[in-house]
Parts: sequence; structure tokens; C-alpha cells
Amino acid sequence: MPPHSESAARFAAGKLADSCDDLKKQLLGLLDSSGRVAEEVHSIRKLGKSLRGGFSLFGLKQSSGAEIQAIGRLLSEPRDATSRLKTWNTLAWNGDPPVAAAIAALINQQTRSTSRRPPPETIDWCLHRVDAAFHALDEIPTEKLDSKIKKGLKPIVRRAKRHCHTLRKVSSPDLHETRKALKTLMGATDFLPEGAIPHMREVEKLTEHLGDENDLAMLSIWLKNHGFTKKFTPHLWKAIKAARKRIQRKAVKDARHLHSLWKS
Repeated sequence: MPPHSESAARFAAGKLADSCDDLKKQLLGLLDSSGRVAEEVHSIRKLGKSLRGGFSLFGLKQSSGAEIQAIGRLLSEPRDATSRLKTWNTLAWNGDPPVAAAIAALINQQTRSTSRRPPPETIDWCLHRVDAAFHALDEIPTEKLDSKIKKGLKPIVRRAKRHCHTLRKVSSPDLHETRKALKTLMGATDFLPEGAIPHMREVEKLTEHLGDENDLAMLSIWLKNHGFTKKFTPHLWKAIKAARKRIQRKAVKDARHLHSLWKS
């Protein structure tokens, strides 16, 4: 089934509608006292990223996609804190034990302090964002869904291929833009027939590398903002630089490989 056939377009639209309902249920679940906030927020943000890719298929990135993105940003703090803790533990740096202990203690404290559930008013605002996102999709006439996907899918695929091709030299902007392009592609394929876009396993592998690199970049910003600069912790920054370089080399290699697969 072609990804932009009439039946595929209706399937994608229906799955988007169902996913919007799932997102609303998960948001309402944040009002429950049971469960772990960071894990629930992670699930919400993961579904949101998928939805943004799905809405992009129908040319709704700037409208519906932006509505969903706003939810992710609003709820980002608990998950960002958990990711920061995971990244720090993975780095496993202990070159200066007092410094490492100070950083670990502060990260752990902030992780615990962000575990509070958002208030009902915040959840209500998020639910309105989901409704607004779905409304824009619902306004597209059924007979135009296939043409919308045909038009929307091309730039998503083209952008992903372009960034994989241009990722020849390592630089943070290139890595970040490549990650965003691939995440949009991955989200879009969640709403397409299986196998519509080839080599998605390689896309996921590359996206994981880019995600790990981005986590280290975010940790670096946090360290600077909390006074752990190169002046005071030079050995830590050397360790972070070395870790990022290793991941970046893997990402560049995988991007080249993926681009060659797409060309063949």
C-alpha cells in the first residue's frame, strides 16, 4: 500500500485521532497519585514526538505540531532531570571525587524535587492543546487527505536524507538538526504502512547516538549554569569532550552508511 494512497491516508488520520485520545488519557493520568512522574512524562513526551511527526505528514507542523510541542516543553522538567541523572551516571566520571560527589548530590536532589505532579489547571491547558491539534486535522476534507500526505511526506524524507548526507564534519548544529529531522521521520512512519520508508532500523540507531550526544550537550549547559566550569573542573570537561567525540564519530559514520543505503 503506497504511503500516500487514499486508504493509507485515512489509516494515518484515524491513527492520529486515536493517538490524540491516548495522549489525553495519559495527561489525565498525571492527576493520579500513583506511578512515577518522570516515567509518565517520558511516555507523554514520546507519544507527543510521534504525533508531531504524524501531523507533519498532513502539513500541520506549524499548527498542530506546535500545539503538541508546547505540551512537551511544559512538562519537560521532570524528564530532563531524570535524563541528566542517567547521563551523569553513564559518564561515570570520578576524576576529582569531591567535585563528582557535589555534582551527583545536586543532580539527585533536583531529580527528586521535580517529581511533583503538575496542577490540574496545567493539565487542563495541555488537554486544550491536544483538542486544538486534532481540530486542525479534522478540518481537512477526507478526499484531500491523500494529497496532503503526498505533499507532506516528501519534505520530511528529503530533509532527513539531506542532513545525513551533509553530516560529514562534526559540529553541534549539524548533529542537532540531523536529530530533529530523523525524529520527525520516525514520528511520521508511526502513521504509515509498515515498510513505507526503508532502513528505519538504521534511522533509529543513528537517532539513539544523536540523542546520547545531545544529552551530554545538555549536561554541559547544566554544569556551566551551576558553576562547574572548565576553570574549576578541567578534567571533567576533558572527559565530556572525549565522550562526545566518540559518539559524534559513530554518528557521522552511521549517517554516511544510512545515506548510502537510501541511495542504493
